[in-house]
Amino acid sequence: MTAKKPAPAPSKTSATKRPAPKPIVSTGYWLFKSEPDVFSWEMLQAKGAAGEPWTGVRNYLARNNMRAMRLGDLGFFYHSNIGLEIVGICEVCALSHPDATTDDPKWDCVDVRAVRALPKPVTLADVKANPKLAKMSLVTSMRLSVQPVTAEEWAEVCRMGHVDLKGLAPKKNKR
Repeated sequence: MTAKKPAPAPSKTSATKRPAPKPIVSTGYWLFKSEPDVFSWEMLQAKGAAGEPWTGVRNYLARNNMRAMRLGDLGFFYHSNIGLEIVGICEVCALSHPDATTDDPKWDCVDVRAVRALPKPVTLADVKANPKLAKMSLVTSMRLSVQPVTAEEWAEVCRMGHVDLKGLAPKKNKR
């Protein structure tokens, strides 16, 4: 009879290695934060159908969120710092491309255009008070400037903002 050899002990490097992050997959819905004294909802509306590049993002997760976006994805436009409210809905109209506000090739942006204003802005306080939105990134990842939104969160915020969802869905475009 032969004795079983014990399994080798895990090396210190393999025991402390973090698993690779899961790839970000678009839900079709996002939230874009902007300080209204820097770039407001009204400024995006004034850009018309051409839209505007969403530049200046210098956070890897927010950048990766933009890289996961598809043409026709929808996003809430959130006024941060001043107002603290979701005021509009925008659409991704150009896929991730180099951010022209920096020479560093690791930073990207997407272009967005205004779709419609919320009839009733939804405040951060309203979002935090709604148990259906307790896990929304706006509540749990306050500082992240470009965040994913689930379909359920999207529908609930639209309900709170008196948005008619008829004809308002992400386009089924592929990358």
